[in-house]
Amino acid sequence: MHYKTIIHEKKGQVCYITLNRPQLGNAINTQMTRELADVCRTINQDEEISVVILKGAGGAFSSGSEPQECEAGCDASRAIASLERVAIAAIDGDALGEGLELALACDIRIATERARFCLPHTAYGLIPGGGGTQRLPRLVGKGKALEMVLTAEPFDAQEAFRIGLVSKVVSPEELLQEAEEWAKRIITCGPIALRYAKEAVNKGLDLTLEQGLRLEADLYFLIQTTEDRMEGIRAFLEKRPPQFKGE
Repeated sequence: MHYKTIIHEKKGQVCYITLNRPQLGNAINTQMTRELADVCRTINQDEEISVVILKGAGGAFSSGSEPQECEAGCDASRAIASLERVAIAAIDGDALGEGLELALACDIRIATERARFCLPHTAYGLIPGGGGTQRLPRLVGKGKALEMVLTAEPFDAQEAFRIGLVSKVVSPEELLQEAEEWAKRIITCGPIALRYAKEAVNKGLDLTLEQGLRLEADLYFLIQTTEDRMEGIRAFLEKRPPQFKGE
């Protein structure tokens, strides 16, 4: 599929997705949603990829959906949430509305000092529909999430870091390098272990503690049967870095 609104680039075990409508603040429309869904399916089928870095072209991450296209923005978040690989959002400039929901659908968020965040939906008589009311309180707590959703007021990168929405704040020049440093650390881990750990955390949030512990135990015992687990043991005994194959 030829992409017109995103750029897809693979470098070894890292895949880059760039929202590429800089003249419109990388606003999400139906075409971008279709392209994100397609590229996420492609990534999930590529066993070599361990980490995805999602970023925006120009001076914004994403300003949200185009007018009358809120549903497209919601579907875009679902596409990113469907990624089975670790997803890092590299946020520069605005992450507003459905743009912020895209970032919330990622596993890790890194922002620049000039990043700006907002879920403005209630100011327009709407509510967030791309996961904002669900993912945000799971990250920052119920009280802070309600404050952000009900007031519809923007907040800056330092506030996002303080409440745990982003993991680190850097200069715009350092953003991509910082995201790549996180990716380098992650890809040293076993790819199957990364997928199972992500599944355990994400699905466990929707379960009782007892159910979540059973899910964790099932995945733990399942991973014991993999070649990667045996390689991890051999590497530990031989005092060398493991060479995981995702098997």
